[in-house]
Amino acid sequence: MKQPWFKDGLRFECTQCGDCCSGAPGHVWVDEAEIVDLAKAMQIELETFRDRFIRRVGARFSLVEYSDGDCILLDPETRKCLAYEGRPIQCRTWPFWNSNLHSESDWESTCEVCPGAGKGKLYTLGQIDQARKKKIV
Repeated sequence: MKQPWFKDGLRFECTQCGDCCSGAPGHVWVDEAEIVDLAKAMQIELETFRDRFIRRVGARFSLVEYSDGDCILLDPETRKCLAYEGRPIQCRTWPFWNSNLHSESDWESTCEVCPGAGKGKLYTLGQIDQARKKKIV
Protein backbone atom coordinates (compact mmCIF):
# COMPACT_ATOMS: atom_id res chain seq x y z
CA MET A 1 0.00 0.00 0.00
CA LYS A 2 1.36 3.38 -1.02
CA GLN A 3 2.17 5.75 1.84
CA PRO A 4 0.67 9.26 1.71
CA TRP A 5 2.92 12.20 1.00
CA PHE A 6 2.73 13.17 4.70
CA LYS A 7 3.94 9.75 5.95
CA ASP A 8 6.57 11.43 8.16
CA GLY A 9 3.89 13.50 9.88
CA LEU A 10 2.86 17.14 9.87
CA ARG A 11 3.21 19.99 12.31
CA PHE A 12 0.32 21.96 13.75
CA GLU A 13 -0.26 24.15 16.77
CA CYS A 14 -3.55 25.99 17.12
CA THR A 15 -2.93 29.70 17.66
CA GLN A 16 -6.63 30.35 18.33
CA CYS A 17 -6.54 33.11 15.72
CA GLY A 18 -10.10 32.41 14.57
CA ASP A 19 -9.19 32.31 10.88
CA CYS A 20 -10.62 28.80 10.40
CA CYS A 21 -13.86 29.97 12.06
CA SER A 22 -14.52 32.74 9.58
CA GLY A 23 -14.95 33.26 5.90
CA ALA A 24 -17.44 32.00 3.38
CA PRO A 25 -20.72 30.58 4.69
CA GLY A 26 -20.79 26.86 5.33
CA HIS A 27 -21.62 24.35 8.03
CA VAL A 28 -20.10 23.25 11.29
CA TRP A 29 -21.92 19.96 11.78
CA VAL A 30 -22.70 18.90 15.33
CA ASP A 31 -24.32 15.83 16.82
CA GLU A 32 -26.27 15.57 20.06
CA ALA A 33 -23.24 14.84 22.25
CA GLU A 34 -21.38 17.81 20.80
CA ILE A 35 -24.35 20.10 21.41
CA VAL A 36 -24.35 19.01 25.06
CA ASP A 37 -20.57 19.55 25.34
CA LEU A 38 -20.81 23.00 23.78
CA ALA A 39 -23.60 24.08 26.13
CA LYS A 40 -21.55 22.86 29.10
CA ALA A 41 -18.43 24.65 27.87
CA MET A 42 -20.41 27.87 27.63
CA GLN A 43 -22.14 27.21 30.94
CA ILE A 44 -25.64 27.76 29.59
CA GLU A 45 -28.76 25.64 29.63
CA LEU A 46 -28.99 23.09 26.83
CA GLU A 47 -32.27 24.42 25.40
CA THR A 48 -30.99 28.00 25.50
CA PHE A 49 -27.90 26.89 23.61
CA ARG A 50 -30.01 25.07 21.02
CA ASP A 51 -32.27 28.07 20.49
CA ARG A 52 -29.41 30.55 20.07
CA PHE A 53 -26.63 28.58 18.40
CA ILE A 54 -28.03 25.57 16.48
CA ARG A 55 -29.83 25.37 13.15
CA ARG A 56 -31.37 22.39 11.44
CA VAL A 57 -30.11 21.63 7.93
CA GLY A 58 -32.11 18.76 6.49
CA ALA A 59 -31.75 15.87 8.92
CA ARG A 60 -28.58 17.32 10.51
CA PHE A 61 -27.63 20.14 12.84
CA SER A 62 -25.09 22.90 12.32
CA LEU A 63 -23.86 25.86 14.31
CA VAL A 64 -25.46 29.16 13.34
CA GLU A 65 -23.31 31.69 11.50
CA TYR A 66 -23.19 35.45 11.44
CA SER A 67 -24.27 37.06 8.18
CA ASP A 68 -20.61 37.34 7.08
CA GLY A 69 -20.10 33.57 7.46
CA ASP A 70 -18.25 33.71 10.80
CA CYS A 71 -19.14 30.99 13.27
CA ILE A 72 -21.58 32.14 15.96
CA LEU A 73 -19.10 30.93 18.59
CA LEU A 74 -16.32 33.18 17.30
CA ASP A 75 -16.20 36.25 19.53
CA PRO A 76 -16.19 39.20 17.10
CA GLU A 77 -13.93 41.28 19.34
CA THR A 78 -11.33 38.80 20.61
CA ARG A 79 -11.54 36.40 17.62
CA LYS A 80 -11.47 33.52 20.15
CA CYS A 81 -13.88 30.61 20.29
CA LEU A 82 -16.43 31.01 23.07
CA ALA A 83 -16.45 27.23 23.62
CA TYR A 84 -12.93 26.19 22.61
CA GLU A 85 -12.64 23.33 25.13
CA GLY A 86 -15.98 21.90 23.98
CA ARG A 87 -15.59 22.52 20.26
CA PRO A 88 -16.99 19.89 17.87
CA ILE A 89 -15.00 17.17 16.12
CA GLN A 90 -15.09 19.12 12.86
CA CYS A 91 -13.17 21.92 14.60
CA ARG A 92 -10.91 19.63 16.63
CA THR A 93 -9.69 17.82 13.51
CA TRP A 94 -8.66 20.98 11.63
CA PRO A 95 -6.36 21.18 9.65
CA PHE A 96 -6.19 17.42 9.09
CA TRP A 97 -9.11 17.37 6.67
CA ASN A 98 -8.92 15.38 3.45
CA SER A 99 -9.26 18.59 1.43
CA ASN A 100 -6.11 19.95 3.09
CA LEU A 101 -4.15 16.71 2.76
CA HIS A 102 -4.99 15.68 -0.78
CA SER A 103 -1.64 16.92 -2.02
CA GLU A 104 1.43 18.66 -0.72
CA SER A 105 0.34 21.84 -2.51
CA ASP A 106 -3.05 21.66 -0.74
CA TRP A 107 -1.19 21.51 2.60
CA GLU A 108 1.01 24.43 1.55
CA SER A 109 -2.12 26.43 0.76
CA THR A 110 -3.47 25.56 4.20
CA CYS A 111 -0.22 26.75 5.78
CA GLU A 112 -0.60 30.08 3.97
CA VAL A 113 -4.01 30.75 5.54
CA CYS A 114 -3.55 29.07 8.93
CA PRO A 115 -0.74 30.48 11.09
CA GLY A 116 -0.50 27.25 13.12
CA ALA A 117 -0.30 24.82 10.18
CA GLY A 118 3.23 23.66 9.49
CA LYS A 119 4.43 24.79 12.94
CA GLY A 120 4.47 23.42 16.46
CA LYS A 121 3.75 19.86 17.52
CA LEU A 122 4.58 17.05 15.09
CA TYR A 123 1.58 14.78 14.49
CA THR A 124 2.36 11.26 13.33
CA LEU A 125 0.72 9.60 10.36
CA GLY A 126 -1.36 7.54 12.81
CA GLN A 127 -2.59 10.63 14.65
CA ILE A 128 -3.44 12.36 11.39
CA ASP A 129 -5.32 9.30 10.10
CA GLN A 130 -7.24 9.09 13.36
CA ALA A 131 -8.29 12.74 12.99
CA ARG A 132 -9.31 12.16 9.37
CA LYS A 133 -11.50 9.20 10.35
CA LYS A 134 -13.30 11.27 13.01
CA LYS A 135 -14.19 14.00 10.57
CA ILE A 136 -17.91 14.02 9.93
CA VAL A 137 -18.17 16.11 6.77
